[in-house]
Amino acid sequence: MKPHPRSSLSLKLALSLPKGRVEGVRDRTFMNLDRLLKSWREDPSVGDNISAWETVPARQATWAPFPQDLHENIQDSLNARNIEKLFSHQAHTWDALKKGKHVVLVTGTASGKTLAYNLPVLDHLMRNPLSRALYIFPTKALAQDQKEDLLRWSDSLIDTKAEISPATYDGDTPNHVRSQIRTRSRIIITNPDMLHMGILPHHTNWAVFFQNLSFIVMDEIHSYRGVFGSHVANVMRRLRRVVRFYDANPQFVFTSATIANPRELAERLIEESVVLIDEDGSALGDKHFLIYNPPVTDPKLGIRRNVLQESARLADDLLVFDAQTILFGRARRSIEIMLTYLRESSRLKPEAIRGYRGGYLPRQRRSIESGLRSGSVRCVVATNALELGIDIGGMQAAVLAGYPGTIAGTWQQAGRAGRSESTSLAILVASSNPLDQFLAHNPAYFFSRGVERALINPDNLLILLGHIRCAAFELPFNKGERFGNVQTDKIEEILEFLTESGEIHESKDKYFWIASNYPTEGISLRNASPERVTLQAQFEDGPTTIGEVDLGSAYWMVHPQAIYIHEGQSFLVEDLDLIQNVARLLPAAVDYYTQSRSETTVQLITQADESDVPGGTKAHGDIQVTRQVIGFHKIRWFTHERVGSGEVDLPPSDLITQAYWLALAESTIDTLRAEGKWNADPNQYGPAWNKLRAQVRARDEYRCQVCGKVEGDRTHDVHHITPLRAFISISDANRLDNLITLCQSCHRKAETVVRIRSGLSGLAFILGNLAPLYLMCDRGDLSYHVDPQSPLTDGKPTIVIYDIVPAGLGFSERLYEVHDDLIAQAYRRVETCECAHGCPSCTGPGGEGGYGGKNETTALLERLIRK
Repeated sequence: MKPHPRSSLSLKLALSLPKGRVEGVRDRTFMNLDRLLKSWREDPSVGDNISAWETVPARQATWAPFPQDLHENIQDSLNARNIEKLFSHQAHTWDALKKGKHVVLVTGTASGKTLAYNLPVLDHLMRNPLSRALYIFPTKALAQDQKEDLLRWSDSLIDTKAEISPATYDGDTPNHVRSQIRTRSRIIITNPDMLHMGILPHHTNWAVFFQNLSFIVMDEIHSYRGVFGSHVANVMRRLRRVVRFYDANPQFVFTSATIANPRELAERLIEESVVLIDEDGSALGDKHFLIYNPPVTDPKLGIRRNVLQESARLADDLLVFDAQTILFGRARRSIEIMLTYLRESSRLKPEAIRGYRGGYLPRQRRSIESGLRSGSVRCVVATNALELGIDIGGMQAAVLAGYPGTIAGTWQQAGRAGRSESTSLAILVASSNPLDQFLAHNPAYFFSRGVERALINPDNLLILLGHIRCAAFELPFNKGERFGNVQTDKIEEILEFLTESGEIHESKDKYFWIASNYPTEGISLRNASPERVTLQAQFEDGPTTIGEVDLGSAYWMVHPQAIYIHEGQSFLVEDLDLIQNVARLLPAAVDYYTQSRSETTVQLITQADESDVPGGTKAHGDIQVTRQVIGFHKIRWFTHERVGSGEVDLPPSDLITQAYWLALAESTIDTLRAEGKWNADPNQYGPAWNKLRAQVRARDEYRCQVCGKVEGDRTHDVHHITPLRAFISISDANRLDNLITLCQSCHRKAETVVRIRSGLSGLAFILGNLAPLYLMCDRGDLSYHVDPQSPLTDGKPTIVIYDIVPAGLGFSERLYEVHDDLIAQAYRRVETCECAHGCPSCTGPGGEGGYGGKNETTALLERLIRK
């Protein structure tokens, strides 16, 4: 296997280093990170491609003495850890909690947030032997990480009168120890899903715990946004209702990464006032933030070097300089590809470079986390599973292979490096995606804008209805009782509906659950398929389970003949058993990976309402989104050349959901077409195109003009260097000097970077990105579909915005109602944007050297806006 290209700096250093010292971990004396940064500036293969270099200056710590009323045993334990004072934000958290306030703490990575809430909680538990605390984390990995820290505290605070006995209580907790945990443990660590499914419905088993509950800690609340956050807010309503039943009134402590509205989010989660503490008193070394744009390999077509290869190359440089590094990727496959690249090029042992993603077994993840903390693992290639605050040691560098999608998410990943006062580095490697290229060419957009808001809507009727069912199962509703801040008349209306449906029974001004079903089973907080597919690999010594994937992902990840990559090792999928939910794999030594091919269709089920609007019609109703994996391509490592393909016979996966759609009137299209401002029609290459195409291929000797591949069974493509839609005249677009022969792989890359965004797709982009503001949901809760000839509207150009969860959540009807406001806001946003041709703030960027379609989108909006 040919290794990926290395920088001249990395290669020079690697060849000069003694092999014996490369094998070690602690005895290496390579140049430090500051010298690497200096070398990068001077190395043309790196420095010439850095489009932005920002430095966040070092910050001195702001200290505060231990509180005078801190329990002496805790103070002794702190001294034993060489902690003699607190950061200022830790002291402020102590003061606010001592005053009985709810607190949300927002400070940087490794700033001591855990100690900030552990001190007051442990102090209270030491002084009040009956008191309890509940810690809620969004993931099991975070819960396990916090348990280890609390166990260390428990060991150091030996006091038989106030034994803490922290324990995790989640889906992995064995049944035979659950009763003992409920009885003995004074700090229970869990997640929202277990609270929803396993604790609240059985609260009578937790009576002693809830009667004495003093604190509830919710960590990483920025992850509670959109549909997930809306569900969690209702779980909090149920929790507080149960706790009040047991006459307890616990204080809440929230922590969060940087978001635009931490206090607002915390207050919506518990519907009470919360004190915000966001002045970070911890020390921080210099942090360098670089945006790196891979070099152009074909200037004529604007094709750049592959983002995964370049990210691995830069990570390799960091390893040569002995900088412990985390390399973030967007998807599971990209993680395994970069892991393979790194292991091929690095002189470190494979166990020093590890992957980390969903699908790994818990024992594998714990082993990797331990290796990162000890330093034996020098690099981890991870998805955003490591984005949250798990203790992963003293990372010096974070490499982001592609823009994570949000500014907040980017800073969160960058913050995983720099857990001390020494210099740290974060580098964003741009992909050829238009959004990445926009940021690479306009870095001020990223560095000058604030992070996004975390939005939830716990009063969404369908979400609320489900949780009122759960609450009625847990405790009878009294007539006139409120549920959080929901008005009593709305609750009465829902209770009457449930009475009519036979799920509850009214008696003496109380509503009792009488249905036989268990209501929590019908609600998934994360709206992910609960079904999992086990990955079973056949080795010489027998079958071994190496991981699992959710059922929805199995269709494209582990279909028959797929190459599944796990910890850098390739496996060929022999069979996918969708009855037993098992994928059977065989180890395979291959020089390619696979990429699934799928087809997506949207069909109308029922239309709830339709009305005319300026420029077209609006409607909402139920639709079916069907996706079917029909085949796959074999892609060679490193060159990304297609070396084969295959067909797959799998059943389609259907999503029945709700949607809002906007169809354009024929008169609107005719007007725009006459003005030359309609470019969503299929490309018309002219009557002589086939002859011209053959002429170009012959001129180029039937050879791809980028990679040199000679035509085989499949004829090469002919590509317009300047896109056809950029010309008024087809004859101008079809000039021979504007045409070039490309193989299918290179053609796909070229199309990625020179696409022209049409007015229709530009309109879909702005509407899809503005819609969450009206729905108080997350962008990930919606998807949009653009079809110039939609079957939903008898072939009219149509934009469809739909809920990505089964059955929908009522978003579409709301969009139907606010259509005029949505169009007006979109028009204002596009018209006032300072960009010339389109950008992520309005219609979305075009490709590099392409066109964003802003003028066409503006013209379209002018005909859709209500005067």
